[in-house]
Amino acid sequence: MNDSKIAILVDSGCDLPENIVRQYDIKVLRLKVMYGDNIYSDGLDIDPSEVYRRFPDEIPKTSTPNMQEVLDMVDEIKSEGYESIIAVTISSGLSGTYNTVAMTFDGVSGIETYAFDSKNISIGAGLFAVWAARQRELGKSFSEITSGLENKIHDSKVFFYMDTLDYLRKGGRINPAVAIVGKALNLKPIISCNEKGVYYTVAKIRGSHKGLNKLMEAAMDFAAQGKSMIALMNGAAPDVAKQVRPLIEQQAPDGEIVVDKQITATMAVHTGPGLIGIGVMLDD
Repeated sequence: MNDSKIAILVDSGCDLPENIVRQYDIKVLRLKVMYGDNIYSDGLDIDPSEVYRRFPDEIPKTSTPNMQEVLDMVDEIKSEGYESIIAVTISSGLSGTYNTVAMTFDGVSGIETYAFDSKNISIGAGLFAVWAARQRELGKSFSEITSGLENKIHDSKVFFYMDTLDYLRKGGRINPAVAIVGKALNLKPIISCNEKGVYYTVAKIRGSHKGLNKLMEAAMDFAAQGKSMIALMNGAAPDVAKQVRPLIEQQAPDGEIVVDKQITATMAVHTGPGLIGIGVMLDD
């Protein structure tokens, strides 16, 4: 346990790598991947390579932790001597996790709690947790960190280049007509989350090369506002990520790449292979 007695909790959809989880002593609520009656805990019982291996014949469903799982996590955190919990979740516009955590926290006693709806997805949410953990290391109080998160709600953004919209369509995340037209015209979309925390299309470009260029342009424009934490994500596209990383380092000299990883299994379910994502959090 850290000396501050403030626990930081995320759901696995925040896509934090294990080294960050260990380094900052972050607790993780696991989302679920379901193949029929078989239920797997995201990042424990199943990894993204298994999801990609079973595509396109098998497309699983995903689900959020239930209230009992949240209560069990709260009890675990309390037993370790923590006095408060700051929970960061993926967007309530894309998942029910925030509502489950917030409702559970309302009935909890004996520990101070706060649930933060990041209005973001994947590492766009996870970077809020990294920021909170760093503030905790600086000795900031529970109230200082929670108010800081509220003030930073617009400071984190993640941009995804996707090879196809098929998986977002099959998961009900976008309009089917948009995906069908995009496929017919060979459009490569750049996806992000808007202020309401739902997906929107930043741009649609013909061809993968132009799509990646547009991804870099969108992410670097956001990072150009100042010092930033940056994350590079890939979905079954590590070789492309290796090509993108030096471009980020060159074009964002004030940026610190804190995460470079394969997306988690639950994210892979809804996005499919061939994804490159760049997350940016403006840093104080």
